[in-house]
Amino acid sequence: MTLPPGQRAIDGFPRFGTHLHHPPPPVPADPVIELGGALSESHTLSESDRAQLPRRELAADFHCVAGWSATGLRWEGTPFADLYRLRVEPLLAPGVSITHVVFEGLDGYRSIAALEDVMADDVLIADRLDGQPLTSDHGAPVRLVSPGQYGFVNTKHLCRIEFHTSAPPDPDRFSPLAAHPRARVWAEERHRYLPGRVVRPLYHRLIRPIRALSARGSSAPAE
Repeated sequence: MTLPPGQRAIDGFPRFGTHLHHPPPPVPADPVIELGGALSESHTLSESDRAQLPRRELAADFHCVAGWSATGLRWEGTPFADLYRLRVEPLLAPGVSITHVVFEGLDGYRSIAALEDVMADDVLIADRLDGQPLTSDHGAPVRLVSPGQYGFVNTKHLCRIEFHTSAPPDPDRFSPLAAHPRARVWAEERHRYLPGRVVRPLYHRLIRPIRALSARGSSAPAE
């Protein structure tokens, strides 16, 4: 098995996120995904709407920017490219060109991605993992899965997608751990300003405390 540079395979798939010590947000009874931003009109995508879109299964690893990789995962959901072409492009005014996408979760987390990155064939709006519906720990009811990008792009508990004609402001751009705007795992784009190999040792030291905090906030009993 070949992993991207600086990654280490681990057993299992730990919960991750920015609110590690808090439980996941509750799953709405009727979950929807709001589509907004530079569209001619806003649109709400319900579960029944998503069921009418193409679906695919995907075997893909998950790579955390801290340096661990969960391998052999089996995802299922709607290809983002199909959602974009079938539901978003009809809502674009003539001449409007989308360059960036913002994904927002029910926990308030937001990630920013270049449109060209999330239009890749292996990017899903996923609702199943390893043959089962997503659990709260892993992003229920639906989440973004972009295997070619580090985990911080892969927003969980997805409830809103915004489409932009230029890069939106990034509030974390001056953080000591400022994330790379592309976050491509095979290019080791971990940090906005520093080479990936330089920040590897620091990020590797974060794996153990991240896993411990994740277990505290898990929806399942900690091991």
